[in-house]
Amino acid sequence: MTLQLNRKTVAHVRHDGRSFDVPLADLGLSDVSADHEIKLAVARHLEIPEGRLRDYMIDRHESGNLTVRPAAVFG
Repeated sequence: MTLQLNRKTVAHVRHDGRSFDVPLADLGLSDVSADHEIKLAVARHLEIPEGRLRDYMIDRHESGNLTVRPAAVFG
């Protein structure tokens, strides 16, 4: 099976008070990648241990884009 990487889809990452977009292709990902694959690729990109993203959420959008963010705390 060949993985199709679309240069237009991005991971919008929110980490350590910053937000930035990384093309999924640059991470070696697609919009159907598993959550653990996404967290591992983002951790490598940020040069941090994968465990720091353990509690992060991954929101999948109809466009194929992803948002990788800390879990929201309410109350």
